[in-house]
Amino acid sequence: MLPAKTPTEASGFKALLKNRSFLLLWLGQIFSQVADKVLLVMSIALLTTYNIPVKYAASSGSYLMVSSTIPAILFGVAAGIFVDRYPKKQVMVVSNILRGLLILLLPILPKEFAILLLINFTISVVMQVFTPAELSAIPLVVKQENLLTANALFTTTSITSLIFGFGIGEPILTAVTNISKNGSREILVASLYFIAAGLVQLVAMQERIDTSKQARRANPWHELKTGSQYLASNKLLLSAMLQLAVLFSTIAALLGLSIKLTSEVGLKPEQFGTLVAPLGIGLVLGAGILGHFGSRIQQKILPLIGFMSMGITLILFTFVHELLLGIVCAGILGLGASLIAVPMQTLIQEKTPESMRGKVFGFQNNAVNIAVAVPLIIVAPLAEKFGLPPVLWGMSGIVTVAGILAWDSTRHVLDDAL
Repeated sequence: MLPAKTPTEASGFKALLKNRSFLLLWLGQIFSQVADKVLLVMSIALLTTYNIPVKYAASSGSYLMVSSTIPAILFGVAAGIFVDRYPKKQVMVVSNILRGLLILLLPILPKEFAILLLINFTISVVMQVFTPAELSAIPLVVKQENLLTANALFTTTSITSLIFGFGIGEPILTAVTNISKNGSREILVASLYFIAAGLVQLVAMQERIDTSKQARRANPWHELKTGSQYLASNKLLLSAMLQLAVLFSTIAALLGLSIKLTSEVGLKPEQFGTLVAPLGIGLVLGAGILGHFGSRIQQKILPLIGFMSMGITLILFTFVHELLLGIVCAGILGLGASLIAVPMQTLIQEKTPESMRGKVFGFQNNAVNIAVAVPLIIVAPLAEKFGLPPVLWGMSGIVTVAGILAWDSTRHVLDDAL
């Protein structure tokens, strides 16, 4: 990130909230993010009403999760290529409407498990298009000096929806079901996506899209090669993406170990949210601080502080046997994570040309999803075999070394650019 700028009246949360287009885009994000979380809660609840083959019954929830994860890995990069060909606002509006319509199909289709999986899979495919479009849209409605604050606000919203979306999902769905049992849950979730689409439609967004026939007929494989070659030649963006991948991989690994960690502090497995919530709160707090004071902070050093604090905290977790200390450690870990996520996401947006943003964010989305999937698969078996402390020490070493190397690379490239 560039050296700290002199704070002006045009920076900070106050300036962003006066930006009508950004405000509408942000409100649209809130509705779509909450809809995503409530949709997952609803899908799990719907399993009890669907005909599930006996051999799949015990793992039906896992199959549901996999149906949402596979598109993120398979189509993330391709979605970025698609996004660069069409107006970002149009892509976001249509993808929100499509997700709403797909959900409205559920009450009228046969109650077969395969159909639920197919709808879930298709919604996830559409989401892969929405994500790079949304990330690409932020620099189109926000001035460069406000990008850090804008990303801090979007990060805060994402984490807050993760904490509260799952929490409020079940009570809200139960309440609407008590009012009406015929498709009321599906109508509620679909309505959230439709509201998000309406809000984004009102956003004033200026962007340059090559609408020529030649551009539309461009070979997608050629565009994929162009995007990968661009990233391969841009050490700054690669380093920033690596830092985000390490960060999200670490968070995913901790989520995979959360049940074991809760037992260490005397909680029941189903109370794992007691430790997950402070991590989210730490992220929100850090993002809020960066959003308000970001223009006054030397931003290049922030990721290093974040990685070091996460590495130290992971080691501290090996000595945690009391709930209060576990909550404090989780909060510090979240705070450190925000020092990486917000500056690096802002850096990618600042340094990526408008014509390449869809492809770059498609690659980023793909890399992050893979980084999240791998730890979720391997950390629990490793903890079973070697115990929790060795796994946490190993994670600390990986986070610290990978983080320092990636940060050092980013720092040198930026210094050369100045």
